[in-house]
Amino acid sequence: MHANTKTKEMFIIRALEKILNDKEIKRSNHSQLRKACETALDEIKKELANGKEDETPVSHALPIPKSGDANVLTTEKYFLPFELACQSRSTRIVVTALDCLQKLIAYGHLTANVPDSTTPGKLLIDRIVETVCACFSGPQTDEGIQLQIIKALLTVVTSQHVEVHEGTVLTAVRTCYNIFLASKNLINQTTARATLTQMLNVIFMRMENQAFDNEVQLENQLNKSLSGNSNKEKDEKDGEIRDDKDAEKCDELSSFDIAQQIVNSVVESAILHVESSDKQEIDKETNEENAIPIHRVPSQESVDTHSETDSAMTAKFSHILQKDAFLVFRALCKLSMKPLPDGTPDPKSHELRSKILSLQLLLSILQNAGPVFRSNEMFITAIKQYLCVALSKNGVSSIPEVFELSLSIFLALLSNFKMHLKMQIEVFFKEIFLNILETSSSSFEHKWMVIQALTRICSDAQSIVDIYVNYDCDLSCANLFERLVNDLSKIAQGRHALELGASPNQEKSMRIRGLECLVSILKCMVEWSKDLYVNPNMQSTVGEQIIVPKDNDNGSLKSHGGSSTSLHSSGGSSGGNKEVLDSPEQLEVLKHQKEVWETGIDLFNRKPKRGIQFLQEQNLLGASHIDVAKFFQSDDRLDKTFIGDFLGENDDFCKEVMYAYVDCMNFANMDIVAALRYFLEGFRLPGEAQKIDRLMEKFASRYCECNPSNGLFASADVAYVLGFSIIMLTTDLHSPQVKNKMTKEQYIKLNRGNTDSKDVPEEYLSQIYDEIAGHEIKMKNTVSKPGKQPINSEKRRKILFNMEMEMISSAAKNLMESVSHAQAPFTTAKHLEHVRPMFKMAWTPFLAAFSVGLQDCDDPEVATLCLDGIRCAIRIACIFHMTLERDAYVQALARFTLLTANSPIMDMKAKNIDTIKTLIMVAHTDGNYLGSSWLDILKCISQLELAQLIGTGVRPQFLAGPGHKPPDPTTKEHIGQTSSQSVVVAVDRIFTGSTRLDGEAIVDFVKALCQVSLDELAYTSHPRMFSLQKIVEISYYNMGRIRLQWSKIWQVLGEHFNTVGCNNNEDICFFAVDSLRQLSMKFIEKGEFANFNFQKDFLRPFEIIMKKNRSPTIRDMVVRCIAQMVNSQANNIRSGWKNIFSVFHLGASDQEEAIVDLAFQTTGKIITEIYERQFPVMIDSFQDAVKCLSEFACNARFPDTSMEAIRLVRTCALNVYASPHLFADHGGMENDMAVVEADRVWVRGWFPLLFSLSCVVNRCKLDVRTRALTVLFEIVKTYGDSFQSHWWRDLFKVLFRIFDNMKLPEQHTEKAEWMTTTCNHALYAIVDVFTQYFDMLGPLLLEELYLQLHWCVQQDNEQLAKSGTNCLENLVNSNGQKFSEDTWEKTCQCMFDIFHSTIPNALLTWKPESMQTTAIIENGDIASRGILKRSSMSVDNRNPENALFNSLMIKTAVQLELIQTIDNIVFYPATSRKEDAETLALAAADMTGNGGLTECQREEQGMYRVLSSPHLLKLADCLLQSHRFAKSFNTDHEQRNLLWKAGYKGSTKPNLLKQETQSLACLLRILFKMYCDEGRRDHWHVTQIKLVAVCQEALEYFLKLQSETHRDAWTSLLLLILTRLLKMPDDRFAIHVSSYYTLLCEIVCFDLKAELRSILRRVFLRIGPVFKITAGATPVAT
Repeated sequence: MHANTKTKEMFIIRALEKILNDKEIKRSNHSQLRKACETALDEIKKELANGKEDETPVSHALPIPKSGDANVLTTEKYFLPFELACQSRSTRIVVTALDCLQKLIAYGHLTANVPDSTTPGKLLIDRIVETVCACFSGPQTDEGIQLQIIKALLTVVTSQHVEVHEGTVLTAVRTCYNIFLASKNLINQTTARATLTQMLNVIFMRMENQAFDNEVQLENQLNKSLSGNSNKEKDEKDGEIRDDKDAEKCDELSSFDIAQQIVNSVVESAILHVESSDKQEIDKETNEENAIPIHRVPSQESVDTHSETDSAMTAKFSHILQKDAFLVFRALCKLSMKPLPDGTPDPKSHELRSKILSLQLLLSILQNAGPVFRSNEMFITAIKQYLCVALSKNGVSSIPEVFELSLSIFLALLSNFKMHLKMQIEVFFKEIFLNILETSSSSFEHKWMVIQALTRICSDAQSIVDIYVNYDCDLSCANLFERLVNDLSKIAQGRHALELGASPNQEKSMRIRGLECLVSILKCMVEWSKDLYVNPNMQSTVGEQIIVPKDNDNGSLKSHGGSSTSLHSSGGSSGGNKEVLDSPEQLEVLKHQKEVWETGIDLFNRKPKRGIQFLQEQNLLGASHIDVAKFFQSDDRLDKTFIGDFLGENDDFCKEVMYAYVDCMNFANMDIVAALRYFLEGFRLPGEAQKIDRLMEKFASRYCECNPSNGLFASADVAYVLGFSIIMLTTDLHSPQVKNKMTKEQYIKLNRGNTDSKDVPEEYLSQIYDEIAGHEIKMKNTVSKPGKQPINSEKRRKILFNMEMEMISSAAKNLMESVSHAQAPFTTAKHLEHVRPMFKMAWTPFLAAFSVGLQDCDDPEVATLCLDGIRCAIRIACIFHMTLERDAYVQALARFTLLTANSPIMDMKAKNIDTIKTLIMVAHTDGNYLGSSWLDILKCISQLELAQLIGTGVRPQFLAGPGHKPPDPTTKEHIGQTSSQSVVVAVDRIFTGSTRLDGEAIVDFVKALCQVSLDELAYTSHPRMFSLQKIVEISYYNMGRIRLQWSKIWQVLGEHFNTVGCNNNEDICFFAVDSLRQLSMKFIEKGEFANFNFQKDFLRPFEIIMKKNRSPTIRDMVVRCIAQMVNSQANNIRSGWKNIFSVFHLGASDQEEAIVDLAFQTTGKIITEIYERQFPVMIDSFQDAVKCLSEFACNARFPDTSMEAIRLVRTCALNVYASPHLFADHGGMENDMAVVEADRVWVRGWFPLLFSLSCVVNRCKLDVRTRALTVLFEIVKTYGDSFQSHWWRDLFKVLFRIFDNMKLPEQHTEKAEWMTTTCNHALYAIVDVFTQYFDMLGPLLLEELYLQLHWCVQQDNEQLAKSGTNCLENLVNSNGQKFSEDTWEKTCQCMFDIFHSTIPNALLTWKPESMQTTAIIENGDIASRGILKRSSMSVDNRNPENALFNSLMIKTAVQLELIQTIDNIVFYPATSRKEDAETLALAAADMTGNGGLTECQREEQGMYRVLSSPHLLKLADCLLQSHRFAKSFNTDHEQRNLLWKAGYKGSTKPNLLKQETQSLACLLRILFKMYCDEGRRDHWHVTQIKLVAVCQEALEYFLKLQSETHRDAWTSLLLLILTRLLKMPDDRFAIHVSSYYTLLCEIVCFDLKAELRSILRRVFLRIGPVFKITAGATPVAT
């Protein structure tokens, strides 16, 4: 402390001595100073002489000021000499004094925190600062003094030990500011500027720190109160230390409170004083010195416009430091608003330097703005009311430096304050930024600076998205984002308004910068939505707010692509700017609504009525006229001319709208000119007089209505006439077309001449004239931009630019002022989803810019930017699944590779190579989203291979594109680059990387690759297999995918292999099949679980190729591939067996021996070897196997194979029989689900097997089908035990198909052979089966069998017909014992039906075709024609007759067969023949007398015993019918002669002798047998009647016979009758003989055979005794 005091006193003593030693001090005007110095020096020395005790309070008081009188006096006492020294005119003295003061303050010896005794309400430090500032008296002030002032002021403001506030701070800042402007010394200027920057930093930093400390303090207090008593022990331990600290804190706080109270008490007077008097004083001083001519800035800047009082203002600051900062900030804003003199200002002029410095300082404040500054309402208001208005002026300055600073300040505002400046940002963008870009008169430099600023905005994602969300999606704002992108696109395309004198390099730089901005925007959009890209599968998060943990703040910013500064403004949203939630859905609705509004307004501005109608249809505008009127008043976007036209229309609706429009206006207390101005602000008066008339009439009416007590206008008519005259006057005075302008006198005269307006005072009219002459009546907000005028010189451009800028500036300033108090909520964008509508809106200008860039410019930088942009655009379109946009960009990219079909590849340049690389990169990075765009990419990659061929020297004869010129060396080099290692590797990476594509993307990829492959193969002269090879590669790579994905991939690939495998070019097919083989091998190695069909799907292409490709080589290849698969992979094949058998099935019908042999050999191996090992897993394909074998059997060209195939079928039957349970257990097939488990072995085993054999029978040549039939029935007989009843039914349906007429061959010979052999064979076999399994089949299928037999008998095939009856006979004889009554009924009915259907009735009725009439031959012609005709007729008729005769012959044969069958059934075969032979033998024996008529008894073997009497009688009726038919035919000699002549039965005369005799013989045997049968006693009577009648009829017929041969044929019949007659007992004998006696007597007359005569003799001999004619004597021998 002692040392401290010494230092201080050393400074003071030295300084005082230095002043006293200065020679200037001796001057009389310095006497007061000299005296003060000496007094002070004495005092100090006295103090030093006194003891240390006296020093303590002083030394203690200075460094750490406390309140105390001694301290106050001492400090002021020491300051007095320095104050006087500063006021002296001596440079050295002033410098010394300032230097000492600066050091005392710097070292903390001088705090002066005490009231100033000279000025109440002020502190001493304020006086010190004023004294220091007063040393600067203008430009003439010594440079040394200037420097010391700067140092001293900087020390005061930045010192820790002194506190200055409000006016004092402002004074310090303003002094440094003035020194900067006034000083001619560059060092001083620089120092002043640096000092200002430093001061401002400190002022604003202190404000922020104080607020931060306050927060920390509050937080600590809160924590303490929350923690309560939990830390009691610790508190006790540290009690003492904390008590001390608290005491200190209390002291500080109390002193601070006191200071605050003092400040508040004086604040009312202080602020006014600071703002007005201080500033005015300084201004006055500087004015006198010609340093800065500062004028009062009108209305906006004047202090009077502030509504707040100082106390109110103070209340808005939580601390004096905030007020300091505010005052400084406001002062700088005002300084920046000062206008510059007209013309081009001198760069060294004070005005310009002041403006630039103020802008620079403002920029540094804004760039370093802390939370308090960014959120305090007062600062925000200042920015709105001062800074933004200043910017609207400076932002159009023609001075580049001012303009650039304005842009930088705008960027700082956009970065830190956008939350509060929504409207201002819109004005700045819309009116200044974009206007300068769009106008052709602005200089390159201005445009360049704007685009530089845009580059910064465009690189911040948050800003970009915020602009879209807040302006483009706001109904009341301009579409800034859309306009920005469109402007940038034009610049990037070089289509923007070109400025005069810009060099080509400058234009190119401009284009590049435009492109950079576009690319930046896209990169921001990519960055913003990158979370969607990173996790493409988490698309549920789209449109939801992403919540990021608080401790990861930077991460959250980055995830939205915003720089950390861009979000600062969201920190404090005071000032009524509540943060609005950015719901993407809601914003999209708004955006759509806005687009509809814009469409309607655009339509209105062309066709007003149509526009109104459209908006009403869209429910955006009400239907009433009041709604339309309000719309006209509120919407600035409407064309004022069209509003005028609409309001002036004569139709009712328009008039109603016009009335409502005018009625909305309030003209109360307005002068008529003011009212008219107000009236005409909103629309342009139409040119038509009637329209103007209607409008003015309504105006006058409304004006008078609003001003009823206005004495000037007695009626509306006066107002109407006067209003009209004012409009005429305006037009006259301000229209360039009117050459002779109206004078005031003329105007007054005009009105005087009118009745209505003659009473208006002349003075009033004079005033009107003057006002209109001075100010034209204009519409509001119409900046009439000069039209596009040819700019032919730099001077002209500057003039135009300044005019335009003036207009822009005034419009912008008006707008800025109008929105300075507006509160518009600002939305901080957070959702990823915003990017989608942004991109949807802007993708076309982006695409246009990049396409033009790539098209026109070979500059590598341009190309790189364009390609980057396209890549980003593709990424966005991909992420948001925007198919149209994605396709457009990918196609554009593909087009610029020059690899597509229409591009000449020989023009390739470096940019095209880069495009190729970009395309490959897109494929690699965005593959998951590319969808159908893969096609364009893969087409390019396909063509790239061709380019690589050219690069390696191959001639380009089959390249696409128009006539190819020979490549020049550079092009050759570029084309050569296509085969560079990097490109080749990158292309390969696309295919190897296909494994990383997701499930849907890989399918799109594969589809596209297949399409490209087909295109490659379509070149007939030069098909290429590049893509086909790649397909094979990617199949290998992706085979490891999950089955679900792989099956989708294979669906596409399989189809492609089907197509390629059937290509006309064998090499291609060969490659495809070989690739398939390799892939299949690999795939099958993986194996397969039961019930899956992956292998089946995978191997299907082999099947399709085999089916469709007719090339023997390829078919052979397919069979070999499959054979190899079977040989090497049989253990892993599951569902694939189906395809394998299908391929062999197709191979089986081939005509090539090699194919058939290999296929059969492999099939044989499967059935003989593999079935043994793994039959259970091959069950599913069993049916296919059997079908395949049947196909081999049916190949007529290889009979040995056919026979072997049939043998293999029998082997298969063994497998089925051995494992029925496998079929039952394995219900894997879809159609098996409905099949009962027990039936599965039939449905999937037996039936397919037997059916396949039946197919062979139906299709093959005789030997094969016979073999197949044999095997078929062998299997049925062998394994039939296991068959169930309904299986048999199914089986017989198949078997009976052998006899199906529809299936039989058409040709007669084949049909005959078929019936004779196969049907015959089948019939016997069926009966055998029936016999074997009759117990099962009898009840089930007998009826069907009888129907089948009936069918056979009806065929025109004698053999088959006979077989039918034979089979019937065999069936009944074999199984008759088991027949029930019902069965016999059916059997008899069957025979009866056969009888009836085979009676050859036509024999009795047939007549030859109408008897040919012999024509009378009049001349040779007719005769010859007649002969020809007749012969042709006979030829024609021969065939039907032959067929009929053939049929009749068969029927007669069948009748015979049937008679024999009945005989064989009833009496057993051969029995009747033996009986006849015996009868004849007995008769012969009797004739010779060797024996009697006794016949040997034999065992009954026929069905006679089983048959019931009614059935036997029924059969007897059949036989009788047959017999009578034969008799009637045999007796009809005329008919027989006709048939004989017609060629029936050849050369012999036809007869039915056998039928006649055999039917009767059988009939008689049945009746005689029944007649003698004791068991049939009930039927004896019936039998007797029938027998007597038959015998009588027979004998009568015999007597009528003419022919000897005929009678001979009857011998056995008569023998039968007579023999049986003799065997009867007497009573029966008597009955019979009495019936035939006369007939027998007649017979005697015939020349009978000896045997018959002998028997007849016996009959007659017996008559005697029976009828008692004679005694029972023995017969006499003849």
